[in-house]
Amino acid sequence: MTRGVEQRIADILESVERCRRYIALLDAGTVDVVRMAEDAIERNLQIIGEAANHLTPDVIDAHPEIAWPEIRGFRNILVHQYFGVDLDVIRDVVENHLPPLADALRQHVEGDPAAEV
Repeated sequence: MTRGVEQRIADILESVERCRRYIALLDAGTVDVVRMAEDAIERNLQIIGEAANHLTPDVIDAHPEIAWPEIRGFRNILVHQYFGVDLDVIRDVVENHLPPLADALRQHVEGDPAAEV
């Protein structure tokens, strides 16, 4: 099953929103909840990276302010070097780098009347 660019953008936006909600659980205090939140955030960051890898050049080129290679590379780190993932880096990505990504993609979708996201 192939996914179109609109669905990939929707996947990214949904994963950004999930990361935003789950980040608050990192301060919940209970070990199990914190570990589940870490796992959920990492999984959604992987989805973001994978979906970004399948965006078309027109989407990528329309948003040069987004660090697309770093997004794709971070996905690879999460998948292949999972043992070296730093929670402070994860928190920084979610709090500081995902909001501009979501804003850019929302702007892209809203600026394209043919998009169905």
